[in-house]
Formats: sequence, structure tokens, C-alpha cells
Amino acid sequence: MKNSQKIKWGIIGLGNIANQFATDLMLLEDAELTAVASRDLEKAKDFAQKYNCSKAYNSYDAIFADEEIEIIYIATPHDSHAELSIKALENGKHVLCEKPLALSYSDAVRMIEASKKNNKFFMEAFWTRFIPSIKEVLQKVENGEIGEVKYIKADFAFRGSETENLRLFDKERGGGALFDIGVYPLFLSYILLGKPKEIIAKAIKHKNDIDLQTSMILQYESAQSILHASIVSDSDMNAIIAGSKGRIELNSPWFVADGYSLFINDEKEAVISLPVLGKGYSHEIMECHDCIRNGQIESKFWSHQNCLDLSRIVEEIKTQIGLKF
Repeated sequence: MKNSQKIKWGIIGLGNIANQFATDLMLLEDAELTAVASRDLEKAKDFAQKYNCSKAYNSYDAIFADEEIEIIYIATPHDSHAELSIKALENGKHVLCEKPLALSYSDAVRMIEASKKNNKFFMEAFWTRFIPSIKEVLQKVENGEIGEVKYIKADFAFRGSETENLRLFDKERGGGALFDIGVYPLFLSYILLGKPKEIIAKAIKHKNDIDLQTSMILQYESAQSILHASIVSDSDMNAIIAGSKGRIELNSPWFVADGYSLFINDEKEAVISLPVLGKGYSHEIMECHDCIRNGQIESKFWSHQNCLDLSRIVEEIKTQIGLKF
């Protein structure tokens, strides 16, 4: 496939994130939004019109059967990610699935197996992995610029409303802080330090048993990560990566940071500006395009194994705080 040829996308689940994603998709000359699907046909038609998309379906099966579409972005609630991803892969589509991959590790395994069995590209939509700031900071850490990483502090917190954020507080759809936003700080710790030796997690629960806020300590051989997620209070949402020679502070909100500051021996060495393209989703879209054009079924930057490792970490915390979906 030549780079001049547009890669044709379908989108399933047409909520807030899908709108942001579609906005970024339109920034890329080699991307085309070909079809969208919602169980509500009027919603699908409105979304399609808004983003100059020619096809609107009121059935997921219909979008899976559309032979024009090469890759499907799945942005439905968490509880449907596994089944829809597997179905799309079995119908010969590449898949970009919103995080969290699934509500259980066993489902995540099934999704990866479906990608391999059908020889189709599959990736969890961890857009943060592909933004310029994160890529450059990882490089600096790997180059030893701040020495050996000893401490990571990261959180993701905001005040949600039970009346306005229905999905967030819905246990049946995988609501709560851990699965919705806790995966972000866990992701940062994982890409910098790998799998922890030990995890300690504590949560404050809602009356329906989802976690309203969860705090986590990830223990490594010679480092610790202090992480937090909340849907009932906010925070500064900056992130600190501290090493034996210095530290890096990612701009807030760190998961879509437009730059960072580098400190060596407590002296501010540099303030780096690295704006994202659009809302930041465009970078993961470009990665999907590169992988598809190169015949890869996974990204080397966020691989199938990376997805499974993070899912395993989340599963451990889910067990510790007593989350049952």
C-alpha cells in the first residue's frame, strides 16, 4: 500500500472520545473516516454528517461487514471492548481499541489471540505512548540523563458527576476510577520501570461497589511509584520521574503533555516545548498507519505483550480492592 493511499477507518461507539478522535483523524491527509456505527441510527447519522463521513450504520455487524473499511476504532464502554474487538478481527478488520483493553486479563488474552489468529493489526489505544513529550522523555531516561530512576509520582483525577457522567459510575459498564483513568499512571510506571515486584492498592468505594478513588504503590527492586486515580476530586495532574542524577517534570496534564522540564542536581537544565498535533490522538493514528503499511500486527512502541503486562497489573489491583464486574 502506497503512503498516498488513504487508510479507511470505521468508528464504533460515538461518545466524547470518538468525537475527539474523529477530529484528529481529519487532520491526517492519509486517513479517511468511511463509516460509523451506533445502536442509535440518528446519532450515527449526525456523527457522520459532522465529520464528512459517507456511511452511518445502526448495527455493529453492518460495519464489520463493510468491505471498504480497513481498520475499526472501538470507543464503546469498557465492558464491550473484548467481544467487539474479537468480532472485528474475525471479520478481517484491523483494530484500535480504547483503553482499558478489557475488564479482565483473560479477555485481554483472547483479544491478542484473535489478532494473531486472523493476522490483523491490533493495538490498545494508549495515545499517551505516542505523543512527542513521552517519546522524548523515555529516550532521555534510557540514555541515563537523570541516572537510575528511583521514584515516579503520577495521578489522574477529576470531579465526576453521577448525573452527567453516567457511564463512569455504572458498574455494569466497567465504571470507576481504576479502569477509566487509573490505567494512565500505571502505564507511565510500566513503560519506565516495567513490571513491579509488588503492588499495594487501597480504594474508597461507591455504594454500588465501583472505586471512587484508588491509590497505588508499585514496588521495584530499587524504585517506587506512587500513583493515584480519582473521579471525586481533582489534582495538579503533573508527573515527576526522579532519578539518581536529576528529574523530569511533565507538564500538566501529563498524559497529553505539551512539554517537560529537565532538572540535573536540582538545577533546571531545560524547559522543552513539544506540542501535540490536534488533541493528541493523531500520533497513535499515524502509528496504526505505519504498522498496517508495514504488514505488522502489533506496534513495537505499545506491543501485544505491553498490553498484556498492563492488563495483568490492573487485574492484581482489581483483586486487591475487591472490584467485581
